[in-house]
Amino acid sequence: MDQAPGSPQGPEDQGPQQAEGLPGCYRHPDRETGIRCTRCERPICPECMVSASVGFQCPDCVRGGSGTGHRPDAAMPRTIAGGTIAADPRLITKILLGINLAVFIAVRASDSLLSDLVLIGAWPPAPFTTTEGVADGQWYRLVTSMFTHQEIWHIAFNMLSLWWLGGPLEAALGRARYLTLYLVSGLVGSVLAYLLESPTTATLGASGAIFGLFGATAVLMRRLNYDMRPIIALLVINLIFTFNPAFDISWQAHIGGLAGGVVIGYAMVHAPRERRALIQYGTCALVLALVVVLTLVRTAQLT
Repeated sequence: MDQAPGSPQGPEDQGPQQAEGLPGCYRHPDRETGIRCTRCERPICPECMVSASVGFQCPDCVRGGSGTGHRPDAAMPRTIAGGTIAADPRLITKILLGINLAVFIAVRASDSLLSDLVLIGAWPPAPFTTTEGVADGQWYRLVTSMFTHQEIWHIAFNMLSLWWLGGPLEAALGRARYLTLYLVSGLVGSVLAYLLESPTTATLGASGAIFGLFGATAVLMRRLNYDMRPIIALLVINLIFTFNPAFDISWQAHIGGLAGGVVIGYAMVHAPRERRALIQYGTCALVLALVVVLTLVRTAQLT
């Protein structure tokens, strides 16, 4: 909040400035609020308010165990999805980046490793007897393919997208919900590729999970009433590349991940507080059950 040079700053001086406009939350400056922390007197918006024995306190004061009458962790501030606010809001994103990079380096060092990690339905093709692939019981490929890249441009694009989308989403959802979103969306993309692609076509990459982050980001921005034009424009550009035959991209994995991200993201940010965890993780469980059913159906078709 602007203050005239030389004027004191304190609670007693807020009267004239309040007439001009409410101050912004100290954590979200764009949100005006008339509520202040009862301990440090900083302005706090409804999302940052933590109930105390008298009035409300800010997340920093609660995190420091400041006189709420409870243990410091008894009333920890929560994200919009109900997750715990972490000191490092990008920790899971960094771990996912590290796993993808480690697998990429391993694949570049050993060409034979690539064939063991990619998503392939059945190989060799009929009428030969299948010796490897998801249809032969190698279900792990639905997961390992999500972390496998062969070309530098491929992993560079996916990791830049993961860093750009993942950090804000992890901060908004919390670590556990964010990781669940990433993995389940990626699995939806993998199973749709397994279901619709030729069984002898190998697919790989984190794009299914990345498109899941796109979908969840759009839902979150809608929930917060943010300008959605940037994310929609970026998504449209990516979809144009997805369906361009010149790039040989698995559109099934992209569309599957996007659909999974929208469904899970909606459950994460719109679940009512009293049944939040049940609806959030229940939705993820239902999506996982669908993944298993579709995998069994496709496996039965191929065998």
